[in-house]
Amino acid sequence: MNIVKAPKQYHVTIKGTKDGLTLYLDDACSFHDLERELEKMLSKRQYIDEDGPLIGVVLKVGNRYLTKRQEERLKTLIRKKRNLFVEAIDSNVVTKEEALKWKQESEIVSVAKIVRSGQILKINGDLLLLGDVNPGATVMATGNIFIMGALKGIAHAGYEGNRESIIAASIMNPIQLRIADLISRSFEMNHENQENGSMECAYINDEETIVMNRLQEISHLRPNLTRFEGGIQYG
Repeated sequence: MNIVKAPKQYHVTIKGTKDGLTLYLDDACSFHDLERELEKMLSKRQYIDEDGPLIGVVLKVGNRYLTKRQEERLKTLIRKKRNLFVEAIDSNVVTKEEALKWKQESEIVSVAKIVRSGQILKINGDLLLLGDVNPGATVMATGNIFIMGALKGIAHAGYEGNRESIIAASIMNPIQLRIADLISRSFEMNHENQENGSMECAYINDEETIVMNRLQEISHLRPNLTRFEGGIQYG
């Protein structure tokens, strides 16, 4: 009876790219086995060049959760190999802090009030304001801004840098609009849209400019707007 040995399962796979090396690390084996195999694989001469340039290494760890101590051990191990250094660690695991931040950023915050002159309303996530923004008032959101009323003050969407954010209002007559790092101060009011109840919307186009359009005209450019369809009627 012939016994066929199963092929060895490697815990580390190395692939070279134009930018450096990518290491795919098995996320099911023990950390000890992973560390030992990585040490053995990186000891091969083709990965050591004392006189060569520094080579960045990206670690793909899949569903493995690495503690800070384990991350440092892997970085130290790779740094010992002369001209190698860890450039990034890519993991599918989301920490509690990251999950909380994502929840806050994707949350729809509904506020029913009039934002008066001198007031600043600033929230994480998308803002749905049921009320007006008076001249001299400011509303800010890390995501989109939807105003079911008149925007006559300042609105700043995506204030942490999200250029995909939009600003929409039932009556669009702002002093200033900001999306991420872009600012616009002059807009022509579309009285026809306002008379027929259409919400107007500001967004950044392909030319890196803030432009205005009817809300339903850009919904296909911003798929995240679909979650508002149950609560906002388009004209």
